[in-house]
Amino acid sequence: MAGKGLALITMAALLGCSGERQGATAADSTTRDLQRPAVDAGAPLNDRPAASRSKPAARTAAKPAAKPAPRERVLASGTAIAAKFDAGISSRTHKPGQKLTGTVSSDVKDKNGRVVIPAGSKVHVTIADIHESERKSDKTGKLVLTPTKVEIAGRTYALSGTAAALDRTLKDRKTNAGDIAKVGIGVGAGALLGTAVTGGSTEGAVVGGVAGGAVGAQRAIETQDRDVVVPAGSRVQLRLQSGLII
Repeated sequence: MAGKGLALITMAALLGCSGERQGATAADSTTRDLQRPAVDAGAPLNDRPAASRSKPAARTAAKPAAKPAPRERVLASGTAIAAKFDAGISSRTHKPGQKLTGTVSSDVKDKNGRVVIPAGSKVHVTIADIHESERKSDKTGKLVLTPTKVEIAGRTYALSGTAAALDRTLKDRKTNAGDIAKVGIGVGAGALLGTAVTGGSTEGAVVGGVAGGAVGAQRAIETQDRDVVVPAGSRVQLRLQSGLII
């Protein structure tokens, strides 16, 4: 009997301890709930979907900045271009339509001081007309040149304007059949005139022939052909009529 009583006392003690722990736990739980902040059920939720994992955008290679377009260089109408002939010209050998070249002597610049046609560039001209001098009063003969184009750094540009050979000269031709004929006509005419005046005498013919020969010689000198000559390396000046844009 004593054993059973001791067992009941032990069980009662265990149950009492268990009840105390549960009560303490419940009290602690209540205390915690009272300390939690109130939640506003009407407040909007700040729920956000999880960010989707996406591949990083591929980097595009940066394009180099475009270079500004070069500004045009312009030569105004009336601009002069100094050059030198690459070869000589003679009215004895050259004919209209033949083409010639020259080398620019010095840089040709626009109004802003930029070089448009550098020295050493090639200019092309065409002989529009050429003719020897046939009269003593003619001091120049005839030579008309027309500029056609200029070559700059491998590119060709059309030219419109005039060209003048500054160092051209006249060169006497050797006596030819035409000159002799002129003298012969003078002699014959003088002889006929002398014969008529002196009544057909030989002396009159001689005097007339001498006089006629003198007249014929003078006439031949006055009408002697002289060639227009332009030496190689001599100056030629071109002048633009409609300007030039490079």
